[in-house]
Amino acid sequence: MKKMLTLILMTLSLVGLSLPAMAAEDVMEETVAQLVTVNINEADAEMLADLLVGVGPAKAEAIVAYRTEFGPFANADELTNVRGIGQATVDKNRTIIEI
Repeated sequence: MKKMLTLILMTLSLVGLSLPAMAAEDVMEETVAQLVTVNINEADAEMLADLLVGVGPAKAEAIVAYRTEFGPFANADELTNVRGIGQATVDKNRTIIEI
């Protein structure tokens, strides 16, 4: 999965070289968000750690443990109930999170 993301980002950055710097970054983020999503109610810890910005293996395991104990998330903001996940992390990932 990381290889695919790296390839997408490299391709987008090459295409973005002809665009103004800020516009290229915006286009790249929007395109990646359209191509890559993660269902936080179905993804395993490895996928969560690979795809969510600011979420490593320990936080990803905490997300899965929380989901197992309390059931599926109703919305992305419920991730803040997981120890170690703050609103900033949710906001950074909001465009790729699916329920």
